[in-house]
Amino acid sequence: MSRIDILGVPFDNMMMDEVVDYAMNCCAGRSAAYVVTPNPEIVMSARENRELMEAIRGADFVLPDGIGVIYGARILGSPLQERIPGIDFAVRLMERLSYAKSSVFLFGAKPGVAEQAGENLKERFPGLVIAGTCDGYFTDDAPIITAINEAAPELLLVCLGSPKQELWMAQNAGKLKVGLMAGLGGSLDVFAGVVERAPERWQRLGLEWLYRLIKEPSRIGRMMKLPKFVLCAVKERVTR
Repeated sequence: MSRIDILGVPFDNMMMDEVVDYAMNCCAGRSAAYVVTPNPEIVMSARENRELMEAIRGADFVLPDGIGVIYGARILGSPLQERIPGIDFAVRLMERLSYAKSSVFLFGAKPGVAEQAGENLKERFPGLVIAGTCDGYFTDDAPIITAINEAAPELLLVCLGSPKQELWMAQNAGKLKVGLMAGLGGSLDVFAGVVERAPERWQRLGLEWLYRLIKEPSRIGRMMKLPKFVLCAVKERVTR
């Protein structure tokens, strides 16, 4: 498994099928491995936050979530094979886990969202076991870790937003009895039906970020990191 450095963040250069196969092995191995899915915003944040960068570099695999990462890799002359959105990876993985009657624990989002997401996922993947749920509003890790360990799921979705989810997984991996953890931002909101994902055409064109910006104009400040990311990639290519 090769990694390509994009502005200091090492991305695994893999196709979706390879990633899901590898993730299934991690789930079976029960070693509390974890996966992160950086987009350009997270890459830029990691360049300013050493703890976040270390958490990302310590992940068992790092997936290129945003189309900007793919463009950045091309600019730097080290193209990645495929964009792998975190939510699509989770869907493919849970589909495989459902065939094996395996379990997932849903952690994050506002109160009630994880529970609704669990109901929707059970309907979508009948063989998938929802081992437990917990919202993302907490002050003490201990009760959450206890609940997760009692459930002992093959997969733990950690949806706390970045950088909180990456730091939480890196800090608690050694305390957890799970197969694989995946930091997936707002995915539980989508699974619960609270947030509508961009139409497939927008997804295929890599414009999911633009659709979200149109729906949520308040995200404009965060989106400004995308052009900064591209400029940094151009600058690094030139200085090379």
